[in-house]
Amino acid sequence: MKARQQAAVIRRRAVVSGVGAVALGAVGVAVVARSRARTAGAEPDAAVTGPLPTEHIPPDTEGHRGGSGTPLLLLHGLSVTWRTWRPVLPMLEQHHDVIAPTLLGHSGAAALGEGVEASVEALVDGVVAELDRLGLDKVHVAGNSLGGWISLELARRGRARSVVVFSPGGGWRSNRRMAVMIAGMRASLRAMEALGERAEKLAWTSRGRRLLAWSQFEHPERVDPIELIADIRALRSSSVVRPLLQVLSKGGMQPLPDPGCPVRVVWPRRDRVIPFAHHGQPMVDRIPSAELVWLEGVGHVPMPDDPEAVARLILEVTSSVDRLRTVRSDESIESDAQHDDGRSGHGSG
Repeated sequence: MKARQQAAVIRRRAVVSGVGAVALGAVGVAVVARSRARTAGAEPDAAVTGPLPTEHIPPDTEGHRGGSGTPLLLLHGLSVTWRTWRPVLPMLEQHHDVIAPTLLGHSGAAALGEGVEASVEALVDGVVAELDRLGLDKVHVAGNSLGGWISLELARRGRARSVVVFSPGGGWRSNRRMAVMIAGMRASLRAMEALGERAEKLAWTSRGRRLLAWSQFEHPERVDPIELIADIRALRSSSVVRPLLQVLSKGGMQPLPDPGCPVRVVWPRRDRVIPFAHHGQPMVDRIPSAELVWLEGVGHVPMPDDPEAVARLILEVTSSVDRLRTVRSDESIESDAQHDDGRSGHGSG
């Protein structure tokens, strides 16, 4: 009972934190795991015997690209990788050339350049450099959490055709509240380190996934255990998380009165990581032209909870923009043709 009470207290405190898809629940898991190990005289994951069948998890990579159509950029949250978008890739790739990079300093990606301090701006610079390398000017952008903040900064730089963001970071008003959130993130990181390989064994069971990821997902049992284990490993391998935590509380996103493209802000009703009242409303206030959409039945990372809804909310915006561009292009071609006909008729007279 005491262990449960401790875990409940830590969960309430951990609501103000949020690193990747696993770290939030790690503090509570560590308390429960250690308590049970002491009282039962056995490891808490004793039900999982032998090595886990994870040998086919490939090493993290710099990103993924697939599908065809207008380019769509997908940006993940802090500490994870492009893999967080895997549940929605099949649906999005039917309509778009999908580019899902792993952000600089995260597992599988290049480190920040020598002498470059960790910051949101540095991560945005990395994404812009990747777009330049691919020869892409403006792209559709969708992002979650930290990736949502970066998506909006791409719009500020004129690199977005449209933006759809799910619980974007950067919208707090209170630096004190953000400082508490950062402290929770650091505690979560320490807890994950304390759990070590036990975290992977916990991720293999439905109950363990609920313990590890209760704050990130509304339905942790729907999360592929392989993907959650990949997130755990990515968290350990990310070189940018701790340096970024040092600077995040210095300031949030600046107002974006004219993003230059349609912006849809999607907020889960039950976001336990960055609740709307303290993070979402300040964000919407900074983007007065943005459309706000509420999403039911999902958590802070909505892709595994309801991939169909996430894909639909993105495609509604991208298809609308693409249709409008097609209409305008056709009108421009028709106008040019009429102008040329007029010039020919004038010349023959």
